[in-house]
Amino acid sequence: MTEAEQEKAAPDLNALEQEGEIAADYVEGLLDIADIDGDIDMDVEGDRALVSVVGLKSDELVGPGGEVLEALQELTRLAVHRQTGERSRLMLDVAGYREKRREELSKLGNEIAAQVKRNGEPKSLHPMTPFERKIVHDAVAAAGLRSESEGEEPLRFVVVLPV
Repeated sequence: MTEAEQEKAAPDLNALEQEGEIAADYVEGLLDIADIDGDIDMDVEGDRALVSVVGLKSDELVGPGGEVLEALQELTRLAVHRQTGERSRLMLDVAGYREKRREELSKLGNEIAAQVKRNGEPKSLHPMTPFERKIVHDAVAAAGLRSESEGEEPLRFVVVLPV
């Protein structure tokens, strides 16, 4: 890979930090409007900006199954896009919900992979968000199996396949 290709493939840390700052300002404005107390943390994780709202006393910004969080994330991505002109892959987390979900889904992916290895039959999971599917795909791949997504949004789901 040439140096130019490496630069193009590597995430632009400054651009990701700028995305995080724009997103943090946007989310902070939403919190002020809703009169919700919370602190904002920003980070860069891999090739995406990560903005977290911490210190909340309730889960009203997460909603059932993370639905409110997903909507807030999309609104925040739109705010970033409006200012930068670039599509954002920003990740928004509220009260550690995504981190807890990541742990649960990694465990699920490992358990399903073990089940598929034992019985040799494919296993379909319930519909998940793209974030959730990626975690399951990663866990299944780490277990040495294949998986694929099937269906149409919002009913897209993971199928774990035997070797």
